[in-house]
Amino acid sequence: MKIGNSMIDPELRFMGRVMRLLLRPKTPAAFLRLKRLSRRTIKSRWPTDMRVSQRWIPRRDGERQRLMIYQPLSARSGRPVVLWLHGGGYVLGVPEQDKGSYRDLIAAGDCVIVAPDYRLGSDAPYPAALHDCYDALLWIRHNAAELGVRDDQIAVAGASAGGGLCAALTLYARDQGEVRIAFQLPLYPMIDDRMLGESARDNDAPVWNSVANRVAWQVYLGDLYGRDDVPAYAAAARATDYRGLPPTCTFVGDLEPFRDETLRYVEQLKAADVPVAFELFHGAYHGFDVIAPKAAISRRAKAFFIGWFKSAVQQHFAPQQVKLERA
Repeated sequence: MKIGNSMIDPELRFMGRVMRLLLRPKTPAAFLRLKRLSRRTIKSRWPTDMRVSQRWIPRRDGERQRLMIYQPLSARSGRPVVLWLHGGGYVLGVPEQDKGSYRDLIAAGDCVIVAPDYRLGSDAPYPAALHDCYDALLWIRHNAAELGVRDDQIAVAGASAGGGLCAALTLYARDQGEVRIAFQLPLYPMIDDRMLGESARDNDAPVWNSVANRVAWQVYLGDLYGRDDVPAYAAAARATDYRGLPPTCTFVGDLEPFRDETLRYVEQLKAADVPVAFELFHGAYHGFDVIAPKAAISRRAKAFFIGWFKSAVQQHFAPQQVKLERA
């Protein structure tokens, strides 16, 4: 799917040209260089319009995992909590990169954000990232009272690879039966390593294209890449049963590689009687809402998912059913 400049929303074209020049990773080594650069530049000063703290929690392999916690300035208990999973193709990124989204969610839902610094594929392939995210989810449930959050209103959200992890984590949590998730927001999720749809084949769009997508999946899956038995907990599009998943909100641009897999995911959720809110944005490449936030199309996307989130906080709850031993 070749993406000409005329196909792109006029307000997204300039940043699209810029991103074509800046983001051209075609090998695992190129991703590694970009990862090192991004971690140095993104981990900047903490914002002053939110309460920010850092916690280290045990990982199942005996090491520790870093969590970033973002809260409203005013202290109170009984808030909803969002486990936010950052994007970056499973090979890039840090939780600090999404402060704008945290700010929007806190303003809309008076919530607490917990963002894990999960292991990236270049450090440890699947299932390391999934296990880190699930450990963070368990930690939230164990420590809900200390965090001042409701354990019956735990949401999971993320964009791109974070959306893919979100979709995988809700499947995993459903099957483990230890934590119930109230709702999820897997935004333009990276969920299909097979790249079956037309939008994923020979896509040369800005920001994220077929070449980058293929290399990132190779790094994340490691020895699993190219096999028929890749589990749904690694690539949620491989799931065959979506029953019992939480209410879902997502959107995607029509020019990006994840368009078709997102459309198929939405249809499969609906077929499984999962409530879904979905929008397709025409003329939009991957991550357009972050790359060009002032564009009218980006403002519409933000209004859509933040509006849904605000409504979800008012109506979606999932009381916990299993008593856990405290970690």
